[in-house]
Amino acid sequence: MQKPAGRMLVRLLLALLIAGCGVSPVDRLAKPPNLYSTGRNYQAERVPEAQRTVAPRLLYVTNRSQRLNGDGSVTYLAERSDSMGFGTAEVQFTRVADWPELVALTHAGRGGRLPRLKVAGFRDGIRFSKTPLAAERRGGRVVTEAQAERDYAAHAAAFRKAVAAEVRRAGTGRILLFVHGFNNDFDEALTTLANIWHYSGRRSVPMAFSWPAGNSGLFKYFRDREAGDFSVFHLKETLDLLASVPEVEDIDIVAHSRGSDVAATALRELVIRERGRGKRPKVTLKTGTLVLAAPDLDVGIVRQRLMSERVFAAFEQVNVYINPDDQALAIASILTQEARFGRLDASDFAPGELATLKKVGLVHFIRVEGAGGAGHSYFRDNPGAMSDIALALRTRAFPGGTLRPLELDRDNIWTLHPDYPLERLPDLDLDFVQDRR
Repeated sequence: MQKPAGRMLVRLLLALLIAGCGVSPVDRLAKPPNLYSTGRNYQAERVPEAQRTVAPRLLYVTNRSQRLNGDGSVTYLAERSDSMGFGTAEVQFTRVADWPELVALTHAGRGGRLPRLKVAGFRDGIRFSKTPLAAERRGGRVVTEAQAERDYAAHAAAFRKAVAAEVRRAGTGRILLFVHGFNNDFDEALTTLANIWHYSGRRSVPMAFSWPAGNSGLFKYFRDREAGDFSVFHLKETLDLLASVPEVEDIDIVAHSRGSDVAATALRELVIRERGRGKRPKVTLKTGTLVLAAPDLDVGIVRQRLMSERVFAAFEQVNVYINPDDQALAIASILTQEARFGRLDASDFAPGELATLKKVGLVHFIRVEGAGGAGHSYFRDNPGAMSDIALALRTRAFPGGTLRPLELDRDNIWTLHPDYPLERLPDLDLDFVQDRR
């Protein structure tokens, strides 16, 4: 029987973990990254005309269940749904008169007035069939029933048509897909995506994959973990459908905290499938840049299921943002008795492992210094971290060059200081893009 002191310790640890894993604040434009603080490099004139708005349109896919409200509106819940919903949402930068004022605030210093973000509305355009689809045994094989196959094909065709239309409207074939972490609700996923998309130059089609996180109760962290496992299949569906849209050229993925587990698991299964078909995953899946921010992943599992199987080789580059002082992941390590990927230090790597990864040149570990707070939501709160994520998404440049002037330490880990990037950076052209397929 567990002693009272032990129960109190577990409760305390869980409470700290729950408090530390959220993204805060999520209802404001993030602090202007240092990249833009001089007002010279947001390059607003290069933002497609259709994207110059204080109420941008975002796409979303979710497998959250719905509640129909009395006024006819819908609220997405933390409970699961066996069917995916695909739709569009409008996120407003409130207290801002127009696009020029928003650009000016983007250029403002750290003490400038920052607009709030609000999900003004959303609407499902497609409700996919529940999974698993009805099947039958035919000719010695288990196949999807004909009507279920037709229904799914109709939903998939409507999805492709809607995404293609949005690509044409936005004037870009790049998709920016955000997968949120533990304890985030539907609106938080959209407002965080709006921040990342805004600072990366608005030259992509933003889409959120919102899984049923935000469960209540003392053990909500573990309920969210299970909800993430449940969501892997639907994220695989989403990635497959996006890649099947001819107008889509590249899919960049940003995943945070537990969302990194959802994304990495889905991507691993897709990469293995494509290799089994004799295909190049980077081409068939259209994978671009992968960002894992404060990933709540078991280090041993990453070694065996991602690195040993060379899953990361299916991307143009993988940027893993780590903070050895991440308090939320420290508590997760205590609860799981395993090191977490997002708080690695050089001592957690096997001898020569980082040097080997450096030779491969695709996986970059970036240590964030001076993250602040619980040190877990720095991917959005820390101006330096947001700057580097924006640079990676906009330029696709690897760390260490003039476009991403990070410093490589003696342990082969890139260092992101609080005052990153350097002052000379605003004079550079940030539209360098290299196709590494």
